[in-house]
Amino acid sequence: MFGFNKSSAPAFHNLTPAQFAEGLRQPGAVLVDVRRPDEFAGGHLPGAVNLEVTAPDFGQRVAALDKTKPTYVYCRSGARSANAAGQLTTAGFAQVSNLLGGVLDWPEPLTTK
Repeated sequence: MFGFNKSSAPAFHNLTPAQFAEGLRQPGAVLVDVRRPDEFAGGHLPGAVNLEVTAPDFGQRVAALDKTKPTYVYCRSGARSANAAGQLTTAGFAQVSNLLGGVLDWPEPLTTK
């Protein structure tokens, strides 16, 4: 009832911006921005797909992704993406990583393309 038998370690990994950038170099890595579309349009990491975590169809849209590929999620500060990372691991994604500090701590320029 209280989850005493569960492991206290998260099923996803929280990564620093440097670790996150390194992970994105893996072949087949999927990059997901879980912010609102207006936030995404204002600037995002190159190659990211926008799947808003608070949208009613988030679970449905996530189901279309390949659960076997390393999946990297981020948001503005890391809170929404941690929530999304938890949902992804619950949905059966094998390798999920969250960007600590979100785009606020990302050292490289964002793109609007």
